[in-house]
Amino acid sequence: MASRSTPRPLPRSGRRRWGRAQIDAPQDPYKAMTKSHEPAVCPQCGAVYHEGRWHWSARPADAREELCQACHRINDRYPAGILTLSGPLVAQHKAEMIRLARHQEELEKKEHPLNRIIDVEEGPDRVVINTTDIHLPRRIAEAQRRAWRGKTEFHYDEDGYFVRVNWHREA
Repeated sequence: MASRSTPRPLPRSGRRRWGRAQIDAPQDPYKAMTKSHEPAVCPQCGAVYHEGRWHWSARPADAREELCQACHRINDRYPAGILTLSGPLVAQHKAEMIRLARHQEELEKKEHPLNRIIDVEEGPDRVVINTTDIHLPRRIAEAQRRAWRGKTEFHYDEDGYFVRVNWHREA
């Protein structure tokens, strides 16, 4: 049977159920295709899966253990986003830039437990930050741009769940 290249027709009544956003959207390979049994708790980070999403709360008494997607990515060292900070300014202010990145991670993690920094790799005049999602690198890059100015470039993978962000500033 041939695959469908056009969206499904509109139902006679009601709203459109299928569209380009549902068909073409890149999917995170670490995201479960089915909902997990509730409640569940990640044995590594302590995040709780309840009401269809992961969040920070007290561990329910009847929770079963299940590794969250972020911890799975961290264990596999398989980032969804890579942010590279480069330029002579990075060599001069590396510790402050990393501190700003960690601060942005903490702000993001309060609402979205799956958005985390995997690791930070330091070089002489660059810093590479690997993250578990595609939104955190953009947020960190925008914070760096507000604090230090500079130029930011975003490259989203068309066929997958991945982003590469480059931030650069001369001294």
